[in-house]
Amino acid sequence: MTPRKTELFVPAITPFAADLSVDTDRFVAHAKALIAAGAHGLAPFGTTSEANSLSVAERMQALEALIDAGIPPAQLIPGTGCSAAADTIALSSHATGLGCRGVLMLPPFFYKGVSDDGVFDAYAQVIEAVGADLRVYLYHIPQMSGVPITLPLIDRLIAAFPDTIAGLKDSSGNWENTAAVIAAFPGIDTYSASESLIPDNVAAGGAGCISASSNVNAAGIRRLIDGLGGPDEAAHHRQVSEVRKIFETLPLIPAIKAAVALQTGDAGYARVRPPFTATGPDHADAIAEAVRIAGAQTPP
Repeated sequence: MTPRKTELFVPAITPFAADLSVDTDRFVAHAKALIAAGAHGLAPFGTTSEANSLSVAERMQALEALIDAGIPPAQLIPGTGCSAAADTIALSSHATGLGCRGVLMLPPFFYKGVSDDGVFDAYAQVIEAVGADLRVYLYHIPQMSGVPITLPLIDRLIAAFPDTIAGLKDSSGNWENTAAVIAAFPGIDTYSASESLIPDNVAAGGAGCISASSNVNAAGIRRLIDGLGGPDEAAHHRQVSEVRKIFETLPLIPAIKAAVALQTGDAGYARVRPPFTATGPDHADAIAEAVRIAGAQTPP
């Protein structure tokens, strides 16, 4: 078997203008900077992107802006999972039609306590509607969605749609679950949500990470990936873990955006949409320390 490529996909933040509309210019500029800093690709419109505060039309227009700006669709795995099947189908069809590598798909997440049968039916409805070109990366983030993607469900989806289920992002924070997914389903790409887990993920046969803090430390994470097994692996791992640990003590999404604002010298990146609120003075020192450790977003 050909060794699996280890990759960093960044769940890029969504900048907002003063009127809280999507700031396409900043969005594209940040996306290009992440690719230049060493990210293998982008996973926009997930949790870090405030996707569930964006309309279907806003997501489509922003995705088109990335591609129009020259980012290859093969480097994009946009989030498309919504509570309404029609919205998920529309976003997934749009991304697939543009040639994106795949879509990162939450299960329907409003109703809790639903069965695996119901979640399977929800995914099947979308997959059958979009068609054969669709590639789905399942998005497991039960602490936010309230709807877990269990191993039996993954097994059933792969059996029913073997050419469609391409991977999974495990944002549960439970390494034992990630390891179990990798072991049970070696044919799909399984990403951790923390760069601190990259060595474990790769050693187990995983595909890398899709991490919020890579918005600030893409270059450092790429150095870790490229240095796995080398003499500097421990130092690179320490660096990414230190940055990650700081953000884990902060209101994550506002802090990531504030850090990008500090890193770029552009306060506009710090804007968030309600219900989030911007970070305050109590967070400033920690954010500044994360930016200091991360350094400049320059190519590795």
